[in-house]
Amino acid sequence: MTPKESDYMESSFRERMLEHVFLSEFLQEVWRRGQTVDVLRSEVDNSGYDLVLEWGEVRRPIQLKSSRSDAKTSRQGVNAKLGDKPGGCVIWLSYADDAERVSLEYRFFGKGPGECPNLGDRVRKHTKANAQGEKAIRPNQRVLNRGEFTVVSDVCKLLETLFPGIPGRVRSTRPPNRPKDSAVANWGWVL
Repeated sequence: MTPKESDYMESSFRERMLEHVFLSEFLQEVWRRGQTVDVLRSEVDNSGYDLVLEWGEVRRPIQLKSSRSDAKTSRQGVNAKLGDKPGGCVIWLSYADDAERVSLEYRFFGKGPGECPNLGDRVRKHTKANAQGEKAIRPNQRVLNRGEFTVVSDVCKLLETLFPGIPGRVRSTRPPNRPKDSAVANWGWVL
């Protein structure tokens, strides 16, 4: 199976894997800053978000979207209920898996903490037509174009976009110097 075939044949697995990669990168950056963030997951995709990240009093309901880095898609469908959530936002993960690991690029749509995002009024249609060749309207979905998203250079900037005012790094990103005969010399950074 080619990587592109697995994108649609194993889409549920890919979606969950990308969420875990995103959370791993995000939480590592939070940790480096000496902070913690609560991660709350939605059991059903009914309220417009996949997860909620919370730091102190700041709560960010997030809908995650994804596409391959080389995909031609120029828009994403978003649950309209997200527009009623203060701090609600969309993070579009572009991924490449041609290396040993998946690498992510980030796009952000939303406003500041506590502000409801304006999803506009472009209603999404079903991708497949009915027997009459008509594509039904999906009244609970809105369409966001790629140009409405802000490209975020890395996970550090994404963290600062979601949580303005979060402190800078307090932990080194490099392993401490250890003697070569140390039991953990070849294990990397041990906390």
